Amino acid sequence: MIKQKLSYKVSLYLLVSTYKLNNTMNESYKTAGVDIEAGDEFVKNIKSLAKSTFNKNVLSGIGHFGAFYEPDFSGFKNPVLVSSVDGVGTKLKVAISYGRHDTIGQDLVNHCVNDIAVCGAKPMYFMDYLAFAKLDQKIALPIMEGFAKACRENGIALIGGETAEMPGFYNPGEYDVSGMIVGIVEKSKIFDGSKIRKGDRLIGFSSNGLHTNGFSLARKVLLDKFPLTHRFATLNSELGEELLNVHKSYYKLISLLADKPYIRGFSHITGGGIVGNTNRILPDGLSIKINWDAWHLPEIFRLIQETGNIKDAEMRKVFNMGIGLVAVVSPEGVEEIDKHLISINERSILIGEVI
Repeated sequence: MIKQKLSYKVSLYLLVSTYKLNNTMNESYKTAGVDIEAGDEFVKNIKSLAKSTFNKNVLSGIGHFGAFYEPDFSGFKNPVLVSSVDGVGTKLKVAISYGRHDTIGQDLVNHCVNDIAVCGAKPMYFMDYLAFAKLDQKIALPIMEGFAKACRENGIALIGGETAEMPGFYNPGEYDVSGMIVGIVEKSKIFDGSKIRKGDRLIGFSSNGLHTNGFSLARKVLLDKFPLTHRFATLNSELGEELLNVHKSYYKLISLLADKPYIRGFSHITGGGIVGNTNRILPDGLSIKINWDAWHLPEIFRLIQETGNIKDAEMRKVFNMGIGLVAVVSPEGVEEIDKHLISINERSILIGEVI
């Protein structure tokens, strides 16, 4: 196995091209399916995208094999780094089949941001990994544009990553993507669930679709019967467009509420649904009671359930069901929350309580 690394100093991206030598030992990289020149061109094209997310903490031009970030610990007594890594799952299949790739990068950044934000962390920087059978800039650049857009929106730096070209491993036209995020939180302000009590209320905040979970079931149910270009009157969009709605970022919302005395904790609703994810932050001996009639079920979930004849219990276990974030609050906080959310056009929904 031979690896050829191409890097640039501005944003410290590394392109890794990999292939296995055959017995003749005389075929070039390009003949074997790896195009170094195309990789060079891609690296040049993404410089400005990455740089558009930089802040004073990013140290550029120092090395070729790592990305450098100088954190600012002023204002912290006991800073704790919080990290998370994730992928987009089989939502990629929808993007590839539908031929739209600009939302996937946003999905990944926002998902990772939410995962550390619910712990109380402020995200600092993000790194990505892309893998292709053959690097196609018409696909790769929109993904990178999505990374950069979401990083700018969340106020974090896209400081590095890796792009792999692996012919023979992925089928032509296929790709995979994953990402890693690092944030910071004061140790005393970590949301670990220890403040949650019986009688606390569950406040939900709306999702804008499936986000990045449940696509294996959704694809099986819907795409066996409908093309992605099918337009449903109830959705007011093509099916592919609806399924590719960007995973919503809740960072601004969490930031506005995190220091309020009535906030006990947050849960990001991903695979496992509202119950499965919120149970993760509850102290032993507590559980939750959900009023499933407290909000209107978005049409995409209704379509999946009716088309697949799926039971309520299964739907609630697999999907977010229209609630992407849950805040656990003391009873007196229920009437206070919306006062702080006017600036970001969010509304709270009382969906249950801790029992």
